[in-house]
Amino acid sequence: MSTSGELSRADRLAERMARDGAACVWCGREFGRLVRPTTDHLVPRVKGGPSWLENEVAACSRCNRARGHRGAADWADECERQGWPVDRARLVLTLRDLSAAIATRGGQRKARAQIASQLRRLDT
Repeated sequence: MSTSGELSRADRLAERMARDGAACVWCGREFGRLVRPTTDHLVPRVKGGPSWLENEVAACSRCNRARGHRGAADWADECERQGWPVDRARLVLTLRDLSAAIATRGGQRKARAQIASQLRRLDT
């Protein structure tokens, strides 16, 4: 898969929506005129997450903003407390894909620990 630097922001979003569907991975709202889609880094960049397609999910702008730099498992728990249908299977699959991409490309030490921690919490 390509690094995000090779695609425009709109193209990266289109790739994620093709993979994830036309609904927010966190709250399940369908994207449309009133629900703007964005790409959300599953492992936040400040926590070592790379700016790669494998680290991005399709999320609504509300969830992306509200999540901030929280880990995927923490935000998934919060969303479920709100009664939102979090796509945990998609989160786990994306984290595993990111882990495989890191194994292939190397580096990303900080992200590796974050991925392992989030997978332990999400995969239960």
